[in-house]
Amino acid sequence: MATEGIEALFLTTHNWGKAARFFQTLGYELEFETGHASGQLRNGDGPYVFIAEVPEDQEPETRVVLRARDAEALPADPSVEVVTPYEDTHYGTREATVRGPDGRLWTLQAPTAH
Repeated sequence: MATEGIEALFLTTHNWGKAARFFQTLGYELEFETGHASGQLRNGDGPYVFIAEVPEDQEPETRVVLRARDAEALPADPSVEVVTPYEDTHYGTREATVRGPDGRLWTLQAPTAH
């Protein structure tokens, strides 16, 4: 199974407004805001950045989301550990999580079957 490049960066933050302004200062445009301290920004045709606010007791994270063509095809190589198989998301995609050889987690995002 090959991926098709980086789809997005998923970031968590303690302050949605400050994080959104930071990316807007760097040339990103707000595509939408969810109304509950999260939203999506994009710079040109590149990957989007989705930012979600988390409570102060959670450490902010960065996740790289790789675009996958087919949610049914997970990597069959032993160097890629499947942490969570593909599952439907509430925002209309299917996502899986894999772990690379250095322990880093990667998200694979594929279109839904329908």
